[in-house]
Amino acid sequence: MPQRAAAPGQHPALNIAAEEFARRRRQLMRMAGEDAALLVAAAPERMRNADAAWPYRQDSDFHYLTGFPEPDAVLALLPGRRHGEVVLFCRERDAERERWHGESVGTERAVGDYGLDDAFPIEDIDDILPGMIEGRARVYCHFGREPAFDAQLMGWMRRLRQLRGGGVVPKEFVALGHMLHDLRLYKSRAELKLMREAAAIAAEAHHAAMRLARAGLREYEVEAELLRVMRGRGAQAAFPPIVAGGANACVLHYQANRAPLREGELLLIDAGAEVDCYASDISRTFPVGGCYSREQRALYDVVLTAQLAAIDEVRPGRPFNAAHEAAVRVIAEGLCVLGLIEGGAEAAVREGRYQRFFPAKTGHWLGLDVHDVGDYRVDGQSRLLEPGMVVTVEPGIYVPPDEASVPARWRGIGIRIEDDVAVGREGPEVLTVGVPKGAEEIEALLAG
Repeated sequence: MPQRAAAPGQHPALNIAAEEFARRRRQLMRMAGEDAALLVAAAPERMRNADAAWPYRQDSDFHYLTGFPEPDAVLALLPGRRHGEVVLFCRERDAERERWHGESVGTERAVGDYGLDDAFPIEDIDDILPGMIEGRARVYCHFGREPAFDAQLMGWMRRLRQLRGGGVVPKEFVALGHMLHDLRLYKSRAELKLMREAAAIAAEAHHAAMRLARAGLREYEVEAELLRVMRGRGAQAAFPPIVAGGANACVLHYQANRAPLREGELLLIDAGAEVDCYASDISRTFPVGGCYSREQRALYDVVLTAQLAAIDEVRPGRPFNAAHEAAVRVIAEGLCVLGLIEGGAEAAVREGRYQRFFPAKTGHWLGLDVHDVGDYRVDGQSRLLEPGMVVTVEPGIYVPPDEASVPARWRGIGIRIEDDVAVGREGPEVLTVGVPKGAEEIEALLAG
């Protein structure tokens, strides 16, 4: 198993080569032009309560451009700068601080280990950075994301105006997101390798949860098993797992994870692993007790058929929304056949009546963020898929427990099946194939 990027205070072993980070920076600078400056701040540490911080997680854009794992850092990309285009401001080594918090990278190793041109102590940024951006026409940044960084940026502009003789202040502030996020949409071989590993670890966690789940346990006990496997493999949870038994599965973003599991009910698990900031995202729905009831199986087969039809649309040249449209057609037809919707499937789609039971979309981009960056529409049209993009495919049927329009035997059933799918040159590559999803496969796994 490859080594992972370390937490702050530990020397990292990069899973992506320094040259790939450098290539990303060069590409971004070419897009911005030589009269621009690009500024990206590391994620700040965030406090949970009192003096206890949340586990640190680097800003995805900052990680994409540097791989640098610490807070209190700012990346400046300065196209055409004679003394080096790539400058990092970061924490300097400090023995007293490291005694409490562990080793820092420091400016020297930042240059040597991360392929940067220069690095300065973060304490000196107010004195150094304004002069570096003087005379540039535009500053690209994530303005409005972090108020503290916005205030610091405005301070640099004031300091620039106060330079002897009056500094030449950039005339434009330009949102960096659109340009940078379009690059992030296309995954390299190294990124896909990390995503496959994240998928494999999440698959192992789902297997363990299926084997553990039984009537009488609490949802949080199954959640604990998911987290145990992920942490045991050196990964993080990509998001707080959803472990929803019975009617709780009809709450699409259920978070409580406290209810008891009951014999004969379904358990919906939506959980993914994160490896070196790259995410996986898997959902499976299986019966507590080992066997689907007649109604559960009928709805499950509709969702699985819809998912397979949607996955088949994840191909180069197909619109992003083609997968959703395929899933909607199958689900609408299945609901009509089962009698949960009256009339024909075409009318149910046209009039949106299927949305009572399938209110969500069928997927989203996946990468450094679980709901990853990138436009879904271009010039008003659904974006065409291209090799290197990764999406989730997650249709579902959710029949609320108080849905009076259907017989009681259908109520309180919630089912979602989700996989991560890379757009390959020849067609879809299911990264999360390691978790069974056929009803007979699942029942066989539970029986074993």
